[in-house]
Amino acid sequence: MESLSVPLEATEGYANGLSSHSTKTPSLDSHLSNSEDRDHDKESSISDCESGVSGPTIELEQPQLFGPGLVAIDEGDRLHEIIKRKFVSGLGSLGMETAVVAIHRNSCSGFLGQARLQSFRVFARAIENKCGGNGNLKYAWFGGSKDGIEKIVSHGFGHCENKGLFGRGIYLSPDDSSIDSVKSSIADENGLRHVLLCRVILGNVELVHPGSEQFHSSSEQFDSGVDNLMAPKKYIVWSAQMNTHILPEYVISFRVPCLNGVQRVGDPVLRKPSSPWLPFSTLIPELSKLLPPHSISLISKYHTHHREKKISRHELVRRVRQVAGDKLLTAVIKSFGDKQFKASTGFSPSTSNAFARKSGRNPEQR
Repeated sequence: MESLSVPLEATEGYANGLSSHSTKTPSLDSHLSNSEDRDHDKESSISDCESGVSGPTIELEQPQLFGPGLVAIDEGDRLHEIIKRKFVSGLGSLGMETAVVAIHRNSCSGFLGQARLQSFRVFARAIENKCGGNGNLKYAWFGGSKDGIEKIVSHGFGHCENKGLFGRGIYLSPDDSSIDSVKSSIADENGLRHVLLCRVILGNVELVHPGSEQFHSSSEQFDSGVDNLMAPKKYIVWSAQMNTHILPEYVISFRVPCLNGVQRVGDPVLRKPSSPWLPFSTLIPELSKLLPPHSISLISKYHTHHREKKISRHELVRRVRQVAGDKLLTAVIKSFGDKQFKASTGFSPSTSNAFARKSGRNPEQR
């Protein structure tokens, strides 16, 4: 897994001095580093957290969406532009319809804010030493409700929202895949949605398979999990490390049209199926003959959540595909379709196709 590493000095300067050693296309780490290094002497709004909140007066003129712990970044600020551009670029086609309303910086003010910052630095240094000099620090997105995000900034993560597909932990999206955090966000009373941009200590990552019930690293060798080693779309930070390995730095507030049916970046394109339709009430018993009990339990839980209108049908299908795999689902649905065809015609599909070829018809035109 290719890593864009960030030196430990990044945590010593908080939002000042972030950098990347990658020779490939710069990530958000290096973009923020370049901007903050150039503007440090001119813009106190992106100075070291420990220097306190003393930003330009224009911040006070902007509408206050949050309490004093979150300081608005001026739209004319280079940092605002970098974060906005990175956020929108990860939304795919939805980016054209998304309006970023405000970006706020976590000031890390107060005793608890400083304590969490210092804790993050200590663990970043410890993981760096453990991993031979590369703590694998990344930027990542996290979506939620406005109230939930305010509580995270003020008090830290209270519990793991996600208990299903990739075990019990906090799921974050890489900096080039903001669409997943947007899908997890909840509109407030004014129609605004909010996501966090966090600094995350990943250390050595391990692959976590769909349907996993994991809640900690499988061994001391690993520090966090990913859904894909080569091109991760999810970073998984276990519950025991959620308030030491994740540091919320920015809140992005935005408006976006209806998200129903929005395709996630990196998800396979869903095509109209040519196979027979198979209801979940039939699919689950068929899958239970082929999948382990914990996978069936997970699929059944997702089906229940869909019936209770907790998740959309699109989300239900996506999760079932991740647990069972497209190859198995295709085989089960095809087998079911073949049985239906034989029951209705008295012929097997292979016999029907052979007859169709002899008569000069397309075998697919049954």
